[in-house]
Amino acid sequence: MNDPHAHTPGLAGAELDFNAWAFWSSADEARQQAQRRHQQTLTDRGAELADRSFVSEWAACFPDTLTLGAGSYLAAFSYVTGDVHIGARSSVNAYAVVRGRVRIGDGVRIGAHTSLLGFDHTFAPDRPVHSQPLTSRGITVGEDVYIGSHVMVLDGVTIGAHSVIGAGAVVTKDVPEWSIMVGNPARRVRDRRQEHPTTAPPPPRTGPDRPADPVETLRQLADRARSEATDVLGRCWNPDEGWFTDTPGAAPTVRALCDAVEIADLLGLGTPPQLGRDEIITALTCRQDPTTGLIPAYGEQTVTQDGPDLGGGPVRYHLLCVGYALDLLGARLAHPITAVDALRGDTMAAALDAQPWAERAWGAGDWVDCVGTGLLWNRLWFDRPGGLDTLIGWLHLNVDRRSGMWGAPHASDGLRQPVNGFYRLTRGTFAQFGLSLPEPERAIDTTLAHAQDQRRFGTGRATACDVLDIAHPLWLAGQQSDHRRDEARAWAATQVPRLTAAWHPGQGFGFAQRSDQHGPAAPGLQGTEMWLAITWYLADLLGGSGALGYEPRGVHRPWAR
Repeated sequence: MNDPHAHTPGLAGAELDFNAWAFWSSADEARQQAQRRHQQTLTDRGAELADRSFVSEWAACFPDTLTLGAGSYLAAFSYVTGDVHIGARSSVNAYAVVRGRVRIGDGVRIGAHTSLLGFDHTFAPDRPVHSQPLTSRGITVGEDVYIGSHVMVLDGVTIGAHSVIGAGAVVTKDVPEWSIMVGNPARRVRDRRQEHPTTAPPPPRTGPDRPADPVETLRQLADRARSEATDVLGRCWNPDEGWFTDTPGAAPTVRALCDAVEIADLLGLGTPPQLGRDEIITALTCRQDPTTGLIPAYGEQTVTQDGPDLGGGPVRYHLLCVGYALDLLGARLAHPITAVDALRGDTMAAALDAQPWAERAWGAGDWVDCVGTGLLWNRLWFDRPGGLDTLIGWLHLNVDRRSGMWGAPHASDGLRQPVNGFYRLTRGTFAQFGLSLPEPERAIDTTLAHAQDQRRFGTGRATACDVLDIAHPLWLAGQQSDHRRDEARAWAATQVPRLTAAWHPGQGFGFAQRSDQHGPAAPGLQGTEMWLAITWYLADLLGGSGALGYEPRGVHRPWAR
């Protein structure tokens, strides 16, 4: 009869199953032979295990396919299923979960209790959740990545090489290389290659021989915005409607809620304090027209289209702001955007030909931006490739090789139409899909020429659109070329004093930089979201965006989605 009080060894001899990096240098010959037998069992089932890899006998390892590189290990109580490929010198530590289609590079560290879930359940309302099918886009982790403990990485995410994911982060979207990410949802706080921004004030840099450091000035502006974020959002909340307005007393709009979501994400609040994540997701997804996939104006039920116009400017912009607000929240639209999916082949080319390139290139660029974003969501969320190849091909064939732009200047407003149209067009296509511009150096020349137009950029005359439509093209083309980089930096530095002077304490930015605070100059959500994005682009052009502690992840994100 067994003595119920007798001591049992439990995990007393399992230290090397947890500290698996030391197994092959510390285990005795009997333990090593037992590991080889265990690995033979796994290879007999189809696993590919390289030299000096290790799989704890305490690991729940039930993959369909498994490749484990040299020197890599699965520690005790890790849980591995699905189609998993792990490179050399990588580790899956105790209680970590790797499931679904997952590709992990060389030199990756995955902390305890972290989950990489390369699959998901659908949740359509037509059947119980337990009856829903599984979907899988897979997860990719580049080389030299450190993922801390208690991190959640969701299906469809790619984590770029050399990145660090802080403990407890929830990674819902792609991570650029060299990123340091924290929070739920995870946000990029700086570039790993840059020194950590100090929290103590730097030595004074003012005076005739020590001009103010523009990056430090932008850092202080970002800190101020973070400290006042709750007030900025609170003043634009309409409790009677249960919705946000752009400015206090204005009518509620779909964009205002989306801008609130973006500001909360930028400034570290996670979500606006007035609404929970699920409330926002429901409020946005339920507005989508299931027939066209478009999102009507606030208070409307349907979208009226005139041909392929997607409902006109303000309504079609919802494809951007609603899509990215949901993306920031780890959600998606409920229905494919069929109005965009229908634009394929000759239909797409004809719609492009019909845009007002000669008269209103800005409006034409707006249409391309919205179409490109609709194509993005259809591809990411509904596996519909659509007419992207036709769109990109048409743009390559029709770019003006002299200016690097699409469309023509006018005597009345100079280069404003083609340059602002260039920003909208390239944001939704080349930038959003990570594609190279056809004429980056000519685009830089044209953009810098437009930046000298005092009709738009004289003191008190600039708007968020006009400045963003300089900053982003210079940044985007600058990813391909060093052409006139010093001039781009000099332009960015000139914008910093104007930008910092335009912040209204507790209220944010107005869309226009005028000092009267009336009309477009009134502080509101649209102006605040756009100028905060501009702040990041100016800082990055100056080589110091890591000091800000944030990076745009929504409509104005710098990196491909």
